[in-house]
Parts: sequence; C-alpha cells; structure tokens
Amino acid sequence: MMNSANHAKAAQTQLNTNEKIKDVLAVRTRPKRPNGIRTSLTFGWRALLKIKYVPEQLLDVTAFPIMFLLMFTYLFGGAIAGSTSDYLQFLLPGILVMTVVTITMYTGVELNNDITKGIFDRFRSLPIWRPSVLVGMLLVDAVRYTVASIIMITLGLIMGFRPDGGALGVIGAVGLLILFSFSLSWIWTTLGLTLRSEKSLMGVSMLVLFPLTFVSNVYVDPETLPSWLQAFVEVNPISILVTAIRGLMHGTGTIEQVGWVFLASAIITVIFAPLTMYIYRNKK
Repeated sequence: MMNSANHAKAAQTQLNTNEKIKDVLAVRTRPKRPNGIRTSLTFGWRALLKIKYVPEQLLDVTAFPIMFLLMFTYLFGGAIAGSTSDYLQFLLPGILVMTVVTITMYTGVELNNDITKGIFDRFRSLPIWRPSVLVGMLLVDAVRYTVASIIMITLGLIMGFRPDGGALGVIGAVGLLILFSFSLSWIWTTLGLTLRSEKSLMGVSMLVLFPLTFVSNVYVDPETLPSWLQAFVEVNPISILVTAIRGLMHGTGTIEQVGWVFLASAIITVIFAPLTMYIYRNKK
C-alpha cells in the first residue's frame, strides 16, 4: 500500500512538473533585449573576473609604475636636474603619462586573445548591442588606468612630490589622462582585430609607443634638444598631454593646453572607433 501511494505521489509530482514546463514553453513573448549599458557593464564585469583569476595582469599597474618612478628619479635626477627632489617635480607627471599610455596596449591584447580562443565569434552571435563587448573592456581598462595613477601619485607624495595645483589639479590631471588613454585604446582594438597574434600586436604597439614616449618632454625639457628634434616633440601628442597634465598638477595649466588634449582625443576616437566597429562587424 505504501509503495502504491509513493508511486502515485511521484507520478502526480511529475505530472505537475510537466504542466509547469508546458506553461513556460507556451509563452510566446520573448524576454526583453538588454540595453547597451547593461551589456557593456556585463562584459566589464567579465574583464574584472579575469583579473581576479589571473592577478598577474595587475603587475603592469602596480610593480612597473613603482619601478619606473624610483629608477628614473634616483638614477637620472642628479645628472639631469642636479637634484632628485627638483627632478621629481618635473618627472612625475611625465612618468605618469608614460606608464598609463603604455598599458593601453593591453586592450588590444585581450581582444586578440578572445579572437584566438574563438570566444569572439560567440560574442558576435549574441543578440546584444555589438559595441558593448569593446566598451566593457575599455571601461575596465579605465579602472586600471585609475589604479596605476593612484599608485604613482601616492608614491610620488611619499618621495616628496608636491603639486602646487592641489587636489583639484591632480584629480583634473588624472581625469584628462584617462580620457586620452580611453581614446588611444581604440587604436589597439583596431590592431587587435587586424593582427594575427598577440606577439605581433605587442611588437607593433612598442614600435609606436617607444618613439612617442621617449622623444617627448617626459624626461627632459625640449629646450635642451636640437632644434630639428624640438619640432617633432612640440607636435607629439604625448608631449601635448604631458604639458597639460604637468600644468594642471603644478597650477600653471591653461585652457589652451587642455583643449589641445581634448582635440587630440576626439580626432583619435573619431578615426579609430568607427574603424574598429567596421572591422568588428565584418571580420570573418
């Protein structure tokens, strides 16, 4: 009797479950399509989780900034400026720019890795706002830029850096740096979609970034350079950015300096963001 009752109860439970499944499958309305903000944040969260499980990715925003600042200040400060303290006031804004601009290449590297593993094709097949895959990655990169900036400025303050522009000047400088770096990342996303491997992407990015960062006003005053080299330094977008950030931090910045950075950022974004999306939509 007990077995019959149990079997009857199990059969009724299964029948109720089947009815519920039928009710769910009978619904003809599709779930609402997620908007671009939600999908961008979702892909941003995915990128953060990748950092959680591979924390070595944070070396470029933790160890390298500290190493660069200490090395250039104490190795070259006395030779270039006669005093490591005086050189630090000049150097820190430039090193900050060099460090953050250099790590922008990892946007393209991560994208290239997704393409190599085949995840890229799966993302493109989803019914979502297509740019959200790239925007999510860029949003997380903005977090990385902020972390690197905070580490360098904190270390600089410990070493004796004193920004005459105060807290507002420093915050404005970091915001301007993140804006420019965000626009620069579109170049690496374009290359990440175009080049075949991670190594080739890193090679091309270094080929571009090394001349731009070293032949600039990051380390020395351009007035000490030959006249033919000064002409290149003055139009170098890295020099334009360093000049604006140095001015904001030391309270001598002008609207014109900041305006040139906004203009350079807009030009890069207008050229490479649509180009990236074109390649993204048509890549096979």
